Amino acid sequence: MKILLAEDDEHLGLLLTRLLKRQNINVKWAKDGEEAYEFVYKDNYDVLVFDWMMPKLSGIELLKRLRGENHQGKILLLTAKDAIQDRVAGLNSGADDYLVKPFDVAELVARLYALCRRKEIYTSNTINHRGYVLDANSYSLNYKDKSVELRAKEYKLLEFLMINKGQIIPRDFLLDRIWGLESDVTDNNLDVHIRMLRKKISSLNDEDLITTVRGVGYCVK
Repeated sequence: MKILLAEDDEHLGLLLTRLLKRQNINVKWAKDGEEAYEFVYKDNYDVLVFDWMMPKLSGIELLKRLRGENHQGKILLLTAKDAIQDRVAGLNSGADDYLVKPFDVAELVARLYALCRRKEIYTSNTINHRGYVLDANSYSLNYKDKSVELRAKEYKLLEFLMINKGQIIPRDFLLDRIWGLESDVTDNNLDVHIRMLRKKISSLNDEDLITTVRGVGYCVK
């Protein structure tokens, strides 16, 4: 895997470069947004990793510029901003994923590989599947003329399942991906969120969009 890392913090940039290389990830390190922009089109990267707050050109500004140029690469934002409105702003601007500092390098590596496995390229703030429209702007799921609001974790859970439709996602992976490696969330919490999602989906269209694969995990067919 080859990534472009845009990080202005000298210590963090060196540390991440060293640790990621130990995971056989080839890292090109840019120290500000403008330098990162110059590097983007000079090579083919599997994932672009941008720090939100950078001199010359911030990560969010760089993200918007690239999406405005119809750049289709996978982009992950690193930031200390952890409010819901900040996450929504990042995703709405075209980010494929969002990781809040401080983070464990193991989680960053897992997210990078998860992004590489995605088949979709960036197109819009909505995901369409079998008549359902998942909207990042309103955190809602729509079907024909009906709509239901989703809570943050419900949205992220359904988003991940829909992006990886057709694939069986293990329970442990979902727990780590949605709640984080350091979370003390239990299997029961995942079950509750799946149950609530199914209830909301059923209110739109009387069908079970999410399939349970017993002993393994869940799948959106």
